[in-house]
This record gives sequence, C-alpha cells and structure tokens, in this order.
Amino acid sequence: MYLFDSALKACHGNTFIYKFISANDIGITGSHQSGLYMPVDSWSLFFDTAGLKGTNKDREIRITWNDEITTDSRFIWYGQGTRSEYRLTRFGRGFPYLNDDNVGSLFILAKTEEDEYLAYILDSDEDIERFLAEFELSSLDLAGVVSSEKQKRSLQPSLTVEHLFAQFFNSLTVEFPSTIEMSLAAQNICSQIYGFSSSSPDRFLLKWLETEYDLFKFIEGRRYSNIICDPFENIEQLLEFANTILNRRKSRAGKSLENHLASMFRYHNIPFSQGEKTEGNKRPDFIFPNIDMYHEPSFPAGNLIFLGAKTTCKDRWRQILNEADRIELKHLFTLQQGISHNQLGEMEEAGVQLVVPEPHRGYFPGDFREKIINLEQFINLVQSKTQT
Repeated sequence: MYLFDSALKACHGNTFIYKFISANDIGITGSHQSGLYMPVDSWSLFFDTAGLKGTNKDREIRITWNDEITTDSRFIWYGQGTRSEYRLTRFGRGFPYLNDDNVGSLFILAKTEEDEYLAYILDSDEDIERFLAEFELSSLDLAGVVSSEKQKRSLQPSLTVEHLFAQFFNSLTVEFPSTIEMSLAAQNICSQIYGFSSSSPDRFLLKWLETEYDLFKFIEGRRYSNIICDPFENIEQLLEFANTILNRRKSRAGKSLENHLASMFRYHNIPFSQGEKTEGNKRPDFIFPNIDMYHEPSFPAGNLIFLGAKTTCKDRWRQILNEADRIELKHLFTLQQGISHNQLGEMEEAGVQLVVPEPHRGYFPGDFREKIINLEQFINLVQSKTQT
C-alpha cells in the first residue's frame, strides 16, 4: 500500500498526533533535550491525566514506522526543574526517519490499540498538503491532536466571526466563491474584528490566511451538510464528490497565499507584476517593480526583484530557478515550518533566499536562521529598490 494511503487508513477513526518536524526535534539546534517534542495535549494518547509540574512520568509504547520497522519507544513528561514538556524518545541505533532531511516533514502518530501505535513521516509537499486537506488541518499549525470524535464534527468559529461568515455566505450567488473573493472577504472580516496595521505585515498575513481557512470550512459545512447526510446512489458518485472537495481544498491554499501577498504589497504602495511572462511561457508569481522594467534592457538588473510563493517547498523550490533569467537572486516566500540543513545549503548555492512569516523563522536550523528574512524585511527591501 502506498505510504500516504496507509497513513490515511491509520488516522481515520483513530485519535492521532501531527506535527512538523523541527531542527530541535533532530538535535541540530544545540538543545540538550532529546526526542520529538510533542503537542501539549498529546498526553491523552498515553496517560490518564496530564503531567504535573514538579514531576516526571513516562510510558513504554511500541511504534511501527512507515509500515517498515518497529521500535520500543518511550513517551515522557518532563515536569521537574525548568522543564515543562512532552517528548517521544528511544528510537534505536540507526533509526532512519529523524535526520536532517526530515526537517519540515510531517510526523503523524496514530493510536490503534492500548500500547500499539503507527507512525508515518510524510516528506513530499504533495502528500503533506493532501493529508492536511483530508482532515481539514491548516498548514499554519505547527502541531496538534485530532481525536476520533473531532473527526465527526467541525470546529465552529467564535460567534462574532461566525456572524460575519454567515453574512458572506448569505450574499453568495454561486455554489462556491472564487479564491480571490474568499481572500478579499477574509481580509474584510479581519479588518472588522482586528483592524489593520501596515507595520505588522507578518502578523496580519497569517491572520488573513487563518481567517480564510476558517471561512472556507464554514462555507463547505453550510453548502454540503445536506448532501453528505443523504446516501449516494453509487460509489462513483461518492468518489466524484469527494475528489471535487479535496481538489478544491488543495488548490485553494497556493492561490490564497498569492492573493494575500498581493494585497499586502498594495497596502504598502509597492508596484509589482503578478503572473506575467518573463522568458517563453515562464510566469513568476511576482516581479518588482513590474514586468515592463524587467523587459527594459536599460533598467538595472540589480533593481529587479523576484518573489515566488509556495505554501510548502521541500520539493518545489527548484521550480523557481529558471523563471526569471535576469534576476540572479531569487526570493521564495513559504509557509513551510522548517527545512533540512542540506536543502537550505542547496538553496543558498542556487541563489534562493527564503522569506517566511516571523513566527516560523525559529523552526529553521540556527546557522541559517539569520539568512532567512521575514515579510516585513522583504517589504523594506523592495521599497528600498523601487523608490531609488
């Protein structure tokens, strides 16, 4: 069975933990802690009660990894001294799944029996995005626990947000709004609730993305709740409906990120071209100051800036390398929460500089962290180039 399908089978109907593997988890940040750092609510898969400050406790468990190898591991609560955390430890000598290349991969741990667990490491961007879409999880969340009961119901937004969501839903004249309509609606809802400050682009970009994700789930629930309550006539009809839902979920994320970045640049009065041709049929996500200057031979190449936008980029970062021949340094904005030391080295050699939301920067290896810029720094860079 394909690894992704096996992971889905293990998680459906079972409580499971998911988390993006960080540099700290594999011990390349200089931390003295060992093992995978686990979400604060993960105790429910292992203990009857949560860990108490001032005490340590642990439990021996058996884990089968990627349907290949089995380890006798330990889930431990560290509560003594200054520590207050859950960790998963003891994987055995030569353990192949927690190394530098796995930074940024998605770790999944499902409880199937009392002391039996199935673990999966999803490395490819495609598998990660498909898994998150399957369980309505956001790529903005670093980690969490999905209970079997939670899979039967959707989390409801707060009353104020729900009221604004309902207003937007009731105004729709189509089955499902376009991604740009969703993005603009999310920004408008955020403005009504949180206001807006151009001095905090990283914070508000994440807030826009989070709100659009919640709005998307709200519309799905309202639009399709009656359909899923009625039996389908045949399996083909069921699969067609399921594929429509999953494909929409997957395609939304990348377009959503581009939409919100474009809005943020407009808020800062930054000129740009989006999706315009450079050479041949190549269409980069963003060119600054605009595509006309890119094609103007007398315009200094040093004042041109390229920005690609990808929600995840473990496999896909190389796609941007030949999208704008005049621009040597390529910037890439991503929501990826950590990338391996080796891949970051390859990116640097290829002339790619990452741009990430400020809260995500801490999940990258320390010796590369200062080379990664946040959105505010990127905006300042573009302004300095385009206003000279």
